[in-house]
Amino acid sequence: MKSLWDSIKKGYLRLIEPVANYLVRRRVNPNVITTIGTLCTIAAAVTYAFGHISIGGWILGLTALFDVLDGIVARRTGRETKFGAFYDSTLDRVSDGMILAGLAVFYATDTPRHSVQMVIICLLAIIGTFLTSYTRARADALGIDAKVGMLQRPERVVLLSAPQAFFGLAFNGLVLGIIVSVLAVTSWITAVQRIAFVYAATTPRPVRPEISVEHPTNAAPDGTRAPVHAPSPRP
Repeated sequence: MKSLWDSIKKGYLRLIEPVANYLVRRRVNPNVITTIGTLCTIAAAVTYAFGHISIGGWILGLTALFDVLDGIVARRTGRETKFGAFYDSTLDRVSDGMILAGLAVFYATDTPRHSVQMVIICLLAIIGTFLTSYTRARADALGIDAKVGMLQRPERVVLLSAPQAFFGLAFNGLVLGIIVSVLAVTSWITAVQRIAFVYAATTPRPVRPEISVEHPTNAAPDGTRAPVHAPSPRP
């Protein structure tokens, strides 16, 4: 599965290479690319909230382009800065929260798809998504690379865009409900995995004391060692 995902990412990078080259030649500021991507994500979230799930999925899928391009342009133009990394990470959190909030609004409105249960699942997904991001950021502050777990951000974006773009509200919205539920569960699992990873990395292992094993000796009643006689050979 991992090799398949890696192949998809490599193919995607080759596909957007001409766009990246154009932006590099134009010396476009990476922070501008990040901002545009976030605004597009907010547009997708609003589209979800109004119930246009398929259209929102396509819009969100296009925003993945900006997520990749800002980093590529920053590296190739020598504009990688601490603020740029901070700004990108902050707007990523805005994007994650807005998309799930849009879906929560969709389920909360008085429509045939109204569902209190799905609103709760969306809220749990929002908390879980922020936890996965926070645990990694806090681990980085401790000098630990906690990029582990079941669900990373690229996978989250794919889950929130591709199925919706192709299926929309197919099967009476069942596909969308399953995707949101899977996202909620896997985000919490990922957060727990990262907590366990940091615990293992920061907790020293107990050192087992060395136990010396002494060979038994024959002792005489007065405390002196009695002579040990070799066993007589068998006849």
